[in-house]
Amino acid sequence: MSETYLADFNSWIAQTTQLLRERRWHEIDVLHLIEEVEDLGKSERRGIASQLTRLLLHLLKWQYQSQRRSDSWLDSITDARTQIELALEDSPSLKSYPAEQLEESYQRARRQAAKQTSLEIAMFPDACPYSLELVLAEDWLPESG
Repeated sequence: MSETYLADFNSWIAQTTQLLRERRWHEIDVLHLIEEVEDLGKSERRGIASQLTRLLLHLLKWQYQSQRRSDSWLDSITDARTQIELALEDSPSLKSYPAEQLEESYQRARRQAAKQTSLEIAMFPDACPYSLELVLAEDWLPESG
């Protein structure tokens, strides 16, 4: 099955799923299965961090470029919050992950905001100025900076 894993991932998934259903444990490509299960967890965390960065980026732009506010920024803010909420509903064990990632995601968002707005990075606070509770709050938006 290792050859199938390397040659046709979707076929490998179908075969592995069938073997699991049939409880044919000895035929399962265990090493690759372990790798894929581990990657699922990484993917969930990466998704939350990515959405948190996108959310913080648009909150910064909302605050520091109030003259350019748009419905698309608001849509992005709303969607990022929804995506984080859905991910946490699917994986309650990751509930603390946004708090763990807030500062790192903020630093990414800060760099992106500087590039996208053509403002000096020093215009944006060194540390995240928003609490996680506010960032994730459905109706909260920062005041103009």
